[in-house]
Amino acid sequence: MLYKEEKLLLIAGPCALESKKIAFEVAEKLVELQERYPFLNIVFKGSYDKANRLSLSSERGPGVTEGLKILAEIKKSYHLPVLTDIHHPEQAEIAAEVCDVLQIPAFLCRQTDLLVAAAKTKRTVNVKKGQFLAPQDMAFVMEKLAQSHAKEMWQTERGTTFGYQNLVVDMRSFTIMKANGYPVIFDATHSIQLPGAGGGKSSGDRRFLLPLAKAALAAGADGLFLETHPCPAEAISDANSQLSLAELEAFIGNCLSSGKRLL
Repeated sequence: MLYKEEKLLLIAGPCALESKKIAFEVAEKLVELQERYPFLNIVFKGSYDKANRLSLSSERGPGVTEGLKILAEIKKSYHLPVLTDIHHPEQAEIAAEVCDVLQIPAFLCRQTDLLVAAAKTKRTVNVKKGQFLAPQDMAFVMEKLAQSHAKEMWQTERGTTFGYQNLVVDMRSFTIMKANGYPVIFDATHSIQLPGAGGGKSSGDRRFLLPLAKAALAAGADGLFLETHPCPAEAISDANSQLSLAELEAFIGNCLSSGKRLL
């Protein structure tokens, strides 16, 4: 089991696997954090294909072959478990050859064939709660995985659609979703998105990144999901919501300075 109850799960990495150089730079920082804060349980994340883009002209990443090659090198060089998104059932087995965690994107959280295929790989499956889904409904999503004999399951809150081009995070979600019996993670960087507000792409408001992350942990979140990039302004996706890599350690320290996991 990758999840360890006595540690705080931190899923972190760039939104898209833009290049080996960027991925390695992020991984090096995560290893430093792991050594400095042994109470953290860190998983490197990176998407080989950002398939849920608003505009056809948006960059999507390196693709499955090159993306999985980068993730395999991260595992070998930095000894970190790795996570990536899958979008089609046939991708599950391919990604599972490299990845420790298969992630189901929020827009696809109800796709039964995708969930079943991910479960059958016996890899950990992390499901993002859809922006359109009530937290109570995640019980049915997790039931699909359980009945498909998934080895380990996580569920992630990433905000709920509130009017046009806005998301809100209902802190009651953590209590509701924890009742399913599986770890609940807070996706801080996607929760500050302003979907579609960037002229054919998502925008975001980093002012709310730290307060929302701290609130989620106080509300019972078992882990944090953070997209981080050496230079977010130059990122090919989520440029307005990714956390600068230089700020990552201070951000984590601020989140946990009064938490029991530091003891």
